[in-house]
Order: sequence, then C-alpha cells, then structure tokens
Amino acid sequence: MFTVRIQAQDFDPAHEAAALSKGRTDIGAVVTFTGLCRAQDAPGGAPLIALTLEHYPGMAEEEIGRLVEQARARWPLIGATVIHRYGRMVPGDNIVLVVTASAHRAAAFEAAAFLMDWLKTSAPFWKMEERDEGTAWVAAKDEDDDAAERWN
Repeated sequence: MFTVRIQAQDFDPAHEAAALSKGRTDIGAVVTFTGLCRAQDAPGGAPLIALTLEHYPGMAEEEIGRLVEQARARWPLIGATVIHRYGRMVPGDNIVLVVTASAHRAAAFEAAAFLMDWLKTSAPFWKMEERDEGTAWVAAKDEDDDAAERWN
C-alpha cells in the first residue's frame, strides 16, 4: 500500500504505521519519521509562535507521489505512507510523516531518509513563520539541498 495525503488535520503516527503493516507477514521493518513544529531554530533566537504552511493543491500530491515512485524504484519497499499538513501549526504540532515498510531494515531506513530529504527541497510547500516581531517567509536552506543531493 502506497499512500500520499496532504491535509490540514493532525495525524497519528502510530496508527498510520500500524495501518501500513496490519495483516502483513512479509514486512520485516517499518521506519517512521515525524517532523514537528519547533519553537526555536537556534538557542537565543526569537521563539516561534506559529508556522503556516501553504501548498499548491494537486501539484504537491503529484510531486510527493513522484518521490514515492522513485523510492520504490531504488529500494524493495512493500509500502509507504507520506502525510504532509498545511495550514497554521504551533510548536509541538505534527507537520510531516514518512512511514516506509520493507522486508529488511536497511531499505526502510534509506527510503525514509531519501523521501524526507527530497520532501524538504522539491515538494511545493511554503512556510511562513510568526514571531513577536512579525511574520516572514522561510528561505530555502543550502543544507537541505546538500542532503537531497547525496542521493544523486
């Protein structure tokens, strides 16, 4: 089962991982990654009040689906779930979930890392930070591009 969802509502990582592997005896490893909204980027920085994510409907699902297909071509995945939220979130809220399932752990770990690295750089989402001093769009980070490039 391969699932991509873009949604405003929260998700339950444990439920999603269990749903992916339920009734399957061919799965030997399930890896989950949950990205959370954090309060600060660096010690001493202004605390984040909220993060608002916008996306391009249709294009976001298509791009994430393309990334899942690339992961399937590279690793022997049995299943994967990618959920990305949009809308306003506060520190501690779930933002993104990547769940990968395979017969062996190495494939599940690598595919999850690949998906997360590319989600950060190629999925059409835009982030606006809200802090006491105002709001600002978040610029792309070189380290995210570097992380994704390691898979080329």
